[in-house]
Amino acid sequence: MQLNTYPFLEQLEPQALQFLNTHIKPIKIPKGTLLFYQGDICDNILWLTSGEVRLYTQSDSIEEVTLYTLKAGEQCIVNTASLLSQTDAVASAETMTEIEGYLIDAESVKALSRMSDVYQNYLFSLYQLRFEELTGLINDIKFKRLDTRIIEWLQKQPNSIIEITHEQLATELGSSRVVISRLLKEMEQNGTLILHRGKIERL
Repeated sequence: MQLNTYPFLEQLEPQALQFLNTHIKPIKIPKGTLLFYQGDICDNILWLTSGEVRLYTQSDSIEEVTLYTLKAGEQCIVNTASLLSQTDAVASAETMTEIEGYLIDAESVKALSRMSDVYQNYLFSLYQLRFEELTGLINDIKFKRLDTRIIEWLQKQPNSIIEITHEQLATELGSSRVVISRLLKEMEQNGTLILHRGKIERL
């Protein structure tokens, strides 16, 4: 079982670890696949071991808003909450890259959480982490100027040249392509960045 990206498993009780080994199945899914839609009820939980998954929400009145990006070693709270409560998922999930990982079904997840205090503690820690991230996102959208959010997003990226289209950046920040393109052009004129085809270079 290639789940070393999940450090909490080192503390998992022997009975729970044995149970887990017999109730997960490996998966590999290509880039651009919708794992579930907003409004679906999830029947499996993904444990991601490589790749990235974008969680986003949308409505009739706003563009898509990226809530967070799921990375290896993380479990999705939208996925988990929908499965455990058997209620509609509050967001959609799409693979940003090819992903690999494991799926565990609803009944097995519930059984694992009952038998393992370690797994329960891990679930609580997930909710705390994502709650803080989502609170920050809400504050950014409500109180920060969009050009400030663009600069902060660019500064968080590991490379100075970021491969992203204006439409993709608009999706990340919950805006429209037209507005994002206008602001990027203004920022280029002000010497904040350089625009390339399909790329943005921060200065």
